Amino acid sequence: MAELPDLQIPEHPRLVENITWFARALRKAGLPIGPGRVIDAVRAVEAAGFTSRADFFHALQACFVNRPEQRAVFAQIFRLYWRDPRYMEHMMSLMLPSVRGVQEEKAAEAAEKRAAEALLDGVEQEAPEVPEAEGEEIEIDASATASGEERLKTLDFEQMSTAEVAEAKRIIARIELPVRPLVSRRTKADARGRVADWRATMRVALRRGGEIHQFATKERVQRWPDLVALCDISGSMSQYSRIVLHFLHAAANAKGAGWARVHGFTFGTRLTNITRHLATRDVDAALSAAGAEAQDWEGGTRIGDCLHAFNRDWSRRVLSRGAVVLLITDGLDRGAPDRLAREVERLGLSARRLIWVNPLLRWDGFAPKAAGIAAMLPHVSSFRAGHNIASLEALAQALSREDGGGEKARLMQMLHAA
Repeated sequence: MAELPDLQIPEHPRLVENITWFARALRKAGLPIGPGRVIDAVRAVEAAGFTSRADFFHALQACFVNRPEQRAVFAQIFRLYWRDPRYMEHMMSLMLPSVRGVQEEKAAEAAEKRAAEALLDGVEQEAPEVPEAEGEEIEIDASATASGEERLKTLDFEQMSTAEVAEAKRIIARIELPVRPLVSRRTKADARGRVADWRATMRVALRRGGEIHQFATKERVQRWPDLVALCDISGSMSQYSRIVLHFLHAAANAKGAGWARVHGFTFGTRLTNITRHLATRDVDAALSAAGAEAQDWEGGTRIGDCLHAFNRDWSRRVLSRGAVVLLITDGLDRGAPDRLAREVERLGLSARRLIWVNPLLRWDGFAPKAAGIAAMLPHVSSFRAGHNIASLEALAQALSREDGGGEKARLMQMLHAA
């Protein structure tokens, strides 16, 4: 752990006031802190004393942090509140990006903007003064101004503020991923079942001298399928992939969504399994860890090679239970089309459904002219757009319909006519 800074602790009569204000900032940043933890923190600091800066840090951390993903936010707020003499100027630069000064000296780290927003809660923020030109009236056309939702789609997830994270979660939380359960060939005893259980009936009859008093019934077992997402993080897909990873994180952590498990993979020049990172509840920590592990972010594209690695190493592990596969890519691959077609065909045969989500469908004049797109299209179950929140909502509805082919039929006609 890095060395902690020299602390400027207030006098003892103001100890409770300062720790309470510090706890309030942590709560604004998303940590679940109540009055009980504040009392424990005051007692812990009184017991540990103020002579050791490390003891003070760890005493507060032990009282306020109970999950690993909360450590980054706690460390940033602790640093800004107890250490940096220019923390207010630095926080104002984070809140107002157009202000020059401290922000140019140091870019915001992960969770730092959330910490700044929490500490500045309730502080009036003055916008920078812009000199008005004499004799000119400037009219601004705001018709093309991006909405809040559009802005969230291209914002770097590591630099999201608390309000932006909350807004993104609110939008994505509305998108449910309904799925129909799979009917297994296995059965279980059910008094209201529609299938006669002759073995159970005869066993009961043997205990009663061979007389059959009632028929035992059973019902087929229903189980939930897995969701497997293969997300392209190459240069042409990098901005879109960040939003898709938020979408997958919400699906992986949604309670009662119906999916048995959500598996996530990223690919560009190589395949990376990020399933364990999606299981982290804090979206900032989850996507930061996933981005750190995927070293080929914004690199080249080798769709055929990456799908071959998935079919060879992971297909039997994650597709054996009738999984639904989301293939999220624009299909622009420089590899051999025959190899790409072979790997997509194998992937489609292994999955119960293979849904291709392509953000290029946002263009009205989209046609399957690229060799990679033409090679992949015949082997997918559904071909759908995925460039905005509305398209993700349509995708969620398509998951509950077995006949949701999207744009595949129309584009296949164009492909055969070419």
